[in-house]
Amino acid sequence: MTDDPLRYDTWIEDALRSVIRRTLDFAAENGLPGEHHFYITFRTDADGIEVPAYLKAENPEELTIVLQHQFEELVVNEDAMWVTLRFNGNPERLRIPFGAVLSFADPSVNFGLQLKMSGEPEGDMEFDATQAQNFEAGTATPAQDANMPPGASGTPGKKKAKGTGEVIALDAFRKK
Repeated sequence: MTDDPLRYDTWIEDALRSVIRRTLDFAAENGLPGEHHFYITFRTDADGIEVPAYLKAENPEELTIVLQHQFEELVVNEDAMWVTLRFNGNPERLRIPFGAVLSFADPSVNFGLQLKMSGEPEGDMEFDATQAQNFEAGTATPAQDANMPPGASGTPGKKKAKGTGEVIALDAFRKK
């Protein structure tokens, strides 16, 4: 599909990233309403990422953060987000380009998006449904626990979300 001038796959990815951007922009301006909170998984080795060296060393490929109660200075622009989170009690400023985001979920409303990283060749990304099943507030999959650094703030609350969530994977709609 890379030779086709109508790049639906790229346009859909851009549209999904704009949903994430608009959601984070709303949260930056208004705070998180009600029980809303976000799981954001991103590539730590992507261009433009600004993450402390020790976090990159502990998470050389990807990292999942949770924005819920304890985050500060959330700033969003067209290309990236900046947020201050506490790791082991220390505030750390992160810069995450939207092109590095792999998944976004709001368990309070059972909403999730699975993305491929910008510029990633077709077929290199595999969808792992076990990591994307049923995001619920207060629970995390083993993969999320492994990706969450010790002492990371923004831990999910105890209240459980109702129903099951669906993560949208675009690979099923791509021309092979």
